[in-house]
Amino acid sequence: MYDLLLIRAVFVLMLAAAAWFLQPFGLASPLAAAAGALLGILIVLAEIRLKQVSLKRLIGAAAGSVLGIVGAFLISLVISWALPGSRGTVSFVQLLILLVMTYVGLIVGASKGDMLNLSALGGLFGGEKAQKQSFKILDTSVIIDGRIADIAETGFLDGTLVVPQFVLRELQLVADSADSMKRNRGRRGLDVLQRIQKMAHLNVQILEDDYPHIREVDLKLIELARAYDCKIVTNDFNLNKVAQLHGVEVLNINELANALKPIVLPGETMRVFILKEGKEYNQGVAYLDDGTMVVVDNAKKMISKTIDISVTSVLQTQAGKMIFGRFDERMHHVYDKPPASERAGRSAEPAPAERTAAPPRA
Repeated sequence: MYDLLLIRAVFVLMLAAAAWFLQPFGLASPLAAAAGALLGILIVLAEIRLKQVSLKRLIGAAAGSVLGIVGAFLISLVISWALPGSRGTVSFVQLLILLVMTYVGLIVGASKGDMLNLSALGGLFGGEKAQKQSFKILDTSVIIDGRIADIAETGFLDGTLVVPQFVLRELQLVADSADSMKRNRGRRGLDVLQRIQKMAHLNVQILEDDYPHIREVDLKLIELARAYDCKIVTNDFNLNKVAQLHGVEVLNINELANALKPIVLPGETMRVFILKEGKEYNQGVAYLDDGTMVVVDNAKKMISKTIDISVTSVLQTQAGKMIFGRFDERMHHVYDKPPASERAGRSAEPAPAERTAAPPRA
């Protein structure tokens, strides 16, 4: 970023110095230098604005301008032939037509440039759209969440992961927060980002583009996604809805997690670990590996045991999925050992049924 600012500053200074020595339009050296510096600043501002314009619009604007100039030239020939005696009037009308047609061609060509199908041309133009669509912008919330790193390791994410500079600033503010919980979440996000950058099969880029006139980070992400025609990766429900209203595609990690939850049907048998007592009479509560709650009837006495149950119904709520089942000791098995996922979080002490009996004393 600083290298680009240095190049722009040198460009402005070179224009100012050239105007100082050459003194165009008969201007004095100080005034000519000021005019050259102003012209350089205007060119830099135009360059910054053009960076946000798509290639289709640039091609449309260039084609419209060329057609406008050609049309103005032909009309000027007709006018000079029709009005041979009025030199001043003819020159003014010719200049006016040139400016008007060039301006109209530029504006109309840029506005209609989005209708161009550059992919049909192949080569460089055909690869532009595919490359843009392969960009995926990471939101602050999805970086802090951490699951994006696990998904990236599996190879399901392709293309280029883009982290805007304003997202890094927001992540740094969270990591420097006075609140210990926010500070830990921010530092975890920085660790997750560092982990993603070390993955050899992924291309992670830090994007310097910013929109100072927009304060909210969510709106900046949407504007950036629209400028580069790419998708946003997030787990923020509100950002998901707002982005859809603006026509921006979103990859929601929470929706992916819900889609990967196991599908069970009433009547199926499943094995669960009863963790605690339920709210209703004689109920037990279990949880699957993905956090899905399983409410089991007749399982109050089976707390801290692994049992087989019959699924009775599945309820889909806004918070997720809930599974209801029933335990029948006459037809279902009871296991003393919890599942491997439960044993990992418990102590290494063996279950009572597995302890070796102490030898009798003499």
